[in-house]
Amino acid sequence: MPNAKLKHYIHLHLLVFIAGFTAILGELITIGSLALVWYRMAIAGILMFLYIKIVRLNIKITSKAFWQFSAAGVIIALHWITFFEAINQANVSIALAMFSSGAFFASFIEPIFFKRRILAYEIIFGLFVILGVILITSSEMGYINGIILGLLSALFSTLFAVINGRFIERYNATIISFYEFISGVVFLTVFILLTGTTFNSEFFTLSNSDWVYIFILASVCTAYAFIGAVEVMRYISPFTVILSYNLEPIYGIAIALILFPETEKMSSQFYIGAILVLVTVLLDAIFKNYKRRKQKVNSIPN
Repeated sequence: MPNAKLKHYIHLHLLVFIAGFTAILGELITIGSLALVWYRMAIAGILMFLYIKIVRLNIKITSKAFWQFSAAGVIIALHWITFFEAINQANVSIALAMFSSGAFFASFIEPIFFKRRILAYEIIFGLFVILGVILITSSEMGYINGIILGLLSALFSTLFAVINGRFIERYNATIISFYEFISGVVFLTVFILLTGTTFNSEFFTLSNSDWVYIFILASVCTAYAFIGAVEVMRYISPFTVILSYNLEPIYGIAIALILFPETEKMSSQFYIGAILVLVTVLLDAIFKNYKRRKQKVNSIPN
């Protein structure tokens, strides 16, 4: 049904828009990155648990799977901390532009996990990403801390995505996310305590606007977005979903320019570098899809 297909495409781009809006919330929320991610994962974990109870999912897993999910939860926590701290140290545009470099890291991480050789075109695309990052860095040296944190965020995000790609072959995505959120909260709780911060009344005293933004972040941009992304893949090809999510930085930077014109307006060299990174990422996804289809055609017996 064309109308049903259109509905799923609209849903997909709503999810991409929500992903881009996550960075905007990071700019609006006034608390530190550690506390922000702790709240995000704690509230999302609770909401995910309620969803599991409503749909009556069996959450029993092996001890091996538990520790694997826990490691992934620590990685996604580190991704979010470095991402939001990149926004604090620089701005939304810098954080999202650096986040786009994840495809470059994937070119080297995927072969390790899936035990395949590094492909020549991945190296070429990687060099273009490096060139884009160099253009951005050389034009915005005042934001060097944010740039480094943004690159670390992209590295953690790619590592998390590759690991989750292995998990999703054997486990339910909602259950995976639930254990990852809970383990992330435990990790952050220990880390926060080690920094000398205590979970006293001051820690839980937030402004009304922060509470609203954090709840939107945890519910809409995390719990709903995770479940929605899995659901939409039932009706739209994984390639289209991945390609669409590469538009996240474009959506996020565009929203940031509208909402924060004074802090988000960057040099022309920044936008040249950012466009180079984004176009390379899109070409990489298109080329991978072409190669995948070609391999399927060649594998069909005559």
